[in-house]
Amino acid sequence: MSQNPDILCELRGAAGMVILDRPRALNALTLPMVRELSRALDAWENDPKVERIVVTSTSEKAFCAGGDIRALHDLGRAGRHDEMLAFWGEEYILNARIKAYPKPYVALIDGIVMGGGVGISLHGSHRIAGDRYLFAMPEVGIGFFPDVGATHALPRLPGAMGAYLALTGDRIGAADALACGLATHAVPSARMPELLDALTRREALDEILVRYALDPGPPKLAAEQPVIADCFGADSLSDVLTRLDAAADGSAFAAKVRQTLATKSPTSVAIAFEQMRRGGGMDFAQAMRTEFRIVSRIAHGHDFYEGVRAVVIDKDQAPQWRPASLDALDPAAIEAYFAPLGAGELALEG
Repeated sequence: MSQNPDILCELRGAAGMVILDRPRALNALTLPMVRELSRALDAWENDPKVERIVVTSTSEKAFCAGGDIRALHDLGRAGRHDEMLAFWGEEYILNARIKAYPKPYVALIDGIVMGGGVGISLHGSHRIAGDRYLFAMPEVGIGFFPDVGATHALPRLPGAMGAYLALTGDRIGAADALACGLATHAVPSARMPELLDALTRREALDEILVRYALDPGPPKLAAEQPVIADCFGADSLSDVLTRLDAAADGSAFAAKVRQTLATKSPTSVAIAFEQMRRGGGMDFAQAMRTEFRIVSRIAHGHDFYEGVRAVVIDKDQAPQWRPASLDALDPAAIEAYFAPLGAGELALEG
């Protein structure tokens, strides 16, 4: 049994049960929460009583809305960059641990799942979406970038959906998530408590899930998929924008997406595009090392602090990005985010 009140880790029947319990903060991850989950996974890996890991939330609003961005912002503003990077470093190591975990890892996602919440769910073997499921990687809107393994996972989604989600920060529900592979099953919210109980029994996991899974209906983005695939499948960011501009004449969706991109941090959008372009050829460890390289530079930059100020602190929704436009970006400056860190590289097995 864990001692951290924000995350409860305990053995229930066949399941190592992880309960996110920080509802006022939408279960935003802290370093103690990351460490507690890591400790539990270590303890359960070779415990014969534990057949599977089950991760759930006490909040009806959120599975986990991300990392505690405000706290990280404040550390950086105070010049405590080593503490910021300690959080991200341990979080990324945990993401890699989940990806390689030898036992089934079942995330019951019935609410908001963003940022760090994606990192502790998407890389597991089973992602169960409830009716309230709402996925997004909205980091480009706060001068950050889609991390926690997005470099590996999103480029592997079909139809350039990953690039679309990374660059726009769009939110999608259970049907779209199931269609593109972000979720493996959809289960009605009303049946989640029943499913949670069933997962503690010593019964074959697939047999349990087949009893509860239902078709969530047609994906809302199905009609827009050709535009997404064509525009976000482009080989360069400038080509993405050119294709969106061309498509906007006949597609209100493309016009809206083009307007959305114009509000995001230009630096973040360019970084995210490069992640999607490079990530498809990376294994998971390479992707996580790449993300740590990026975050190590962002922690010393401008746009992250300005984005958090505008969206989270002052809430004026008027960030002043530097540079202010995609046209003003220096390609060499974007390339520098991906450069090796030497002795500062993220230490991962594999």
